[in-house]
Amino acid sequence: MHGVPWSLLAWELTEARQDRLAARLEWSRRDLLAVFPFRHRLELVATLGPDCLTLETTLVANRDGPVPVSFGFHPYFGLPELPRADWRLQVPAMRRLVLDRSGIPTGEEEHFGGLNSRLGELDLDDGFARLDERPSFSIAGAGRRIIVELLAGYAYAQIFAPKDKDYVALEPMTAPTNALTSGRGLQFVNPGGAFRAAFRIRIDTAQ
Repeated sequence: MHGVPWSLLAWELTEARQDRLAARLEWSRRDLLAVFPFRHRLELVATLGPDCLTLETTLVANRDGPVPVSFGFHPYFGLPELPRADWRLQVPAMRRLVLDRSGIPTGEEEHFGGLNSRLGELDLDDGFARLDERPSFSIAGAGRRIIVELLAGYAYAQIFAPKDKDYVALEPMTAPTNALTSGRGLQFVNPGGAFRAAFRIRIDTAQ
């Protein structure tokens, strides 16, 4: 959560098993409301499978008003056995968000036909609106494929692949960058209602 010191985020562990962790965060303290003035509860569940990790987030709105939904995750990946230029990035067809000079979406979108190629000197820091119901993104190389699957709630994604760094970020997002200011693509949870979002990170054998 950008702009909020981790020391203020008092997550309460509600379940702990070998393959599953669950935690809850009550967004009701004055110091938290000074940053984001909407009372709500976040519930986060991480489930570990033989070849995957699933993260499910539920936002439950307080009964005193609606809550805007604008959160995401920043999973970074690398393949240390292989030079970055030889990693294969696969991204589905989507709508690319047109950005201004500051990297903020203008509200315009353009067609993006997808990508399935070596990274080479490719330099990406782009936001997208999804087209498929459950899109997936991946990097592959050295006999391994790392896949991010958007299962529910994530209508947007950010692909960050700087050409001078040995990592790629495949980021699920519930709203585009700056949505809390612009209102574009922003959803609201009704008082007392809930919003669920889930994504999965899976490791497979590269084809």
